[in-house]
Amino acid sequence: MSKPSSSLLSLLGRRRFGPLFVTQFLGAFNDNMFKNALAVLITYRLAEAQGLDSKLWIPLAAGLFILPFFLFSATAGQLADRHDKARMIRWVKLAEIPIMLLGALALVAGSAEMLVGVLFLMGSQSSFFGPLKYGILPDHLPDEDLIAANGLVETGTFLAILLGTMAGALLVVGDGGTVLMGALVVGLALAGWLSSRGIPPAPSTRPDLPVSYNLPLTTGRLLRDLSREPVVMMAVLGISWFWFLGATYLTQFPTFTKFHIGGNEQVVTLFLSLFSIGIGAGSLLCNKLLGGRVRARHLPLAALGLSLFSADLYFASPDETQYTSYMGAAAFLSEPGNWRIVADMVGLSVAGGLFIVPLYAIMQTRTDPTHRARTVAANNVLNALLMVTSAVAVLLLLDAGATVTELFALVGITNLMVVGLVWRLHRRLENEKTA
Repeated sequence: MSKPSSSLLSLLGRRRFGPLFVTQFLGAFNDNMFKNALAVLITYRLAEAQGLDSKLWIPLAAGLFILPFFLFSATAGQLADRHDKARMIRWVKLAEIPIMLLGALALVAGSAEMLVGVLFLMGSQSSFFGPLKYGILPDHLPDEDLIAANGLVETGTFLAILLGTMAGALLVVGDGGTVLMGALVVGLALAGWLSSRGIPPAPSTRPDLPVSYNLPLTTGRLLRDLSREPVVMMAVLGISWFWFLGATYLTQFPTFTKFHIGGNEQVVTLFLSLFSIGIGAGSLLCNKLLGGRVRARHLPLAALGLSLFSADLYFASPDETQYTSYMGAAAFLSEPGNWRIVADMVGLSVAGGLFIVPLYAIMQTRTDPTHRARTVAANNVLNALLMVTSAVAVLLLLDAGATVTELFALVGITNLMVVGLVWRLHRRLENEKTA
């Protein structure tokens, strides 16, 4: 029988978790603030001033941020398994400072080419940080604290996405906004490096591990090794599906709001807030429901919730319409019928939080400690692949005439296959307990 898990506040106050949480929060906030500032700057200033096509440059920027996860994740996982993870985190966060200095220069110079180049460097830095962030948790914490720790990490990540996205849009467009933004991204990178210095050592269990820089061969071997562990593979597939679903919703909120709701940017921010806070609430609720035990007991219900709330959002939403004026958040909330949409957004995101946290903990606890960071790296490759697949599928379906609400319904229907996947995972883990 497992010991009771630590309280969330006590976990945040522990040196084995608190500095890592602060480090990852600052990094996620900085990434999303810079990415959204770049998008706003290109769309509303540089496109007109320099004759750029924002419809091309924004997807290009997003692609350049994801590309390093395909290129470097395998090598990043090998390095994380070979070296002390805490020391590696400090090196990776140190590299963020010159990258953000270049980013500040690009913001002030107003160079779209430099901005997207910096975004590629940021994606590269993030691809090395991912295996370290999730790989170090089981090194520092007992199994009964992993649900709480992963819940806090996911909560922090989505709050950082929300706050960083809002800050990037609001600050960069003001007077002296690019200078202020440049100072902020450098300051946050420096703060992240300072907080990383408080992370305790996590010595390697495989200091003799050879590191290969043959990227295609290493990535292929990484995925092949993952496929040999059925439980871990099912957990990783579930995590990757979550990011597919999340990417689909987050990228389509502006279009959904404009053409189905008739709302302005305030309503987009409201939906983003509901989604981020709901995932955070669901993530934290996991620790209460599971009592710190790493189990898949609630996964089938959480996955079913994703399908049901996606389907109801389709039925609750108005048809696509060309509006001549757009309402704000207060006007949207003043209409009683719209509260069903709000409830679907909250239900969908809480189910997402309940879904994702146990999967990360299962992946961490079921992986050989000598191979853990490489497993996280393989997970990151598949996450990136599914997010790219989401973008391509959305483009093709919209081009074929589908509406955004039809996309949401299709995601909900497809998710029923994932319900079957996590049910198999749940039964397998339960059978192992009784064997």
